Amino acid sequence: MPAKKKSAYAVPQLKNFSAKTLDAAAKKLLAALEEESKAVRNETEWKAFRDRWMARTNGILTQINEQWLKAAPKDAKRDAGQKVNELKGRVAEIVAAAEKKPEAVKTPKPSAAVPAQPIAESVDITLPGNRRPLGAEHPVVKTMNEIVGVFRNLGYSVEEGPEIETDYYNFEALNFPPNHPARDTQDTLFIAGQESKPARERLLLRTHTSPVQIRTMEKLKPPLRVVCPGKVHRNDAPDATHSPIFHQVEGLAVDTNITFCDLKGTLDHAMKALFGSSVKTRFYPSFFPFTEPSADVQISCIFCGGKGYRDGGRCPNCKASGWIELLGCGMVDPNVFGFVDYDPRKVSGFAFGMGVERIAILKYGVDDIQLFFNGDVRFLEQFG
Repeated sequence: MPAKKKSAYAVPQLKNFSAKTLDAAAKKLLAALEEESKAVRNETEWKAFRDRWMARTNGILTQINEQWLKAAPKDAKRDAGQKVNELKGRVAEIVAAAEKKPEAVKTPKPSAAVPAQPIAESVDITLPGNRRPLGAEHPVVKTMNEIVGVFRNLGYSVEEGPEIETDYYNFEALNFPPNHPARDTQDTLFIAGQESKPARERLLLRTHTSPVQIRTMEKLKPPLRVVCPGKVHRNDAPDATHSPIFHQVEGLAVDTNITFCDLKGTLDHAMKALFGSSVKTRFYPSFFPFTEPSADVQISCIFCGGKGYRDGGRCPNCKASGWIELLGCGMVDPNVFGFVDYDPRKVSGFAFGMGVERIAILKYGVDDIQLFFNGDVRFLEQFG
């Protein structure tokens, strides 16, 4: 009676992750590896041997990383990680050595006759391949693209700039004089080790995308209409409504005879495009160093229809006011034009800026900004 063929090695599920168990499992794995390496006789067999043990998708090394390291409890992670790393190095050595065995026969050159592959090893190229599931736009990216699309349809172009900026572009050229109290409200993250530089040349993580407006005006002459989307940074403690990293879309229009009426009409149209034609807007006085006059913009509450109450009680989204604050805007301060050699006697302009996460929260009914950044597939797949 023929001897029973020995079954191929398979990575076992560990019931516990003690050092003794890990050592025993590693010993069995290496014994199986050595045994399989002895059976390698030619280059084709060596490649199959290599892929079985080292393939990134389903190789044995990948399996032990998943089943031994990732599955290990917290108190055993260190020992499991050390053992897995040792095995990776040893497997790589044995696989490399198997290729260099004197008895290994290399695959013949094309000019020589190549023996036909056994039927079991052939590949049917007519079969469909393994498709990876397609991803989808992140809700923040999706919202940012939607906002940009609204203004593209109004004739605006898109401008981008660096996330690491100088104090000059982030503050000074935007009419933030040194020691101005408005600088304190930005909670700026400065790059370390720049004490020897002049203050205006010191690097920081931009706190808004407004520096892109300055850079754009430096290279273009009026008329211009641009939106500036991008990531910004502030030293905010993360909570349900704040994040040290978030995204903005800012806009700038400069031409002759631009008035506050143009600003109101533009933003009213944009809010209706984003939230529906029934949405109303209202403007009330505010302050920004780079605009004068300045305004905050509110939209009628999209949850209660601007009534202030729903479901028999106060609307929690607008706090029963019927309005939700959404963005800031204003007419460009003439002092800003002085930094870019625009003549404020000939041109005027308006600027606005909105937080992308703020709008995404309203559009998708999200109650915690941190959900956008946690990378939880269960949350993100809802937007596919």
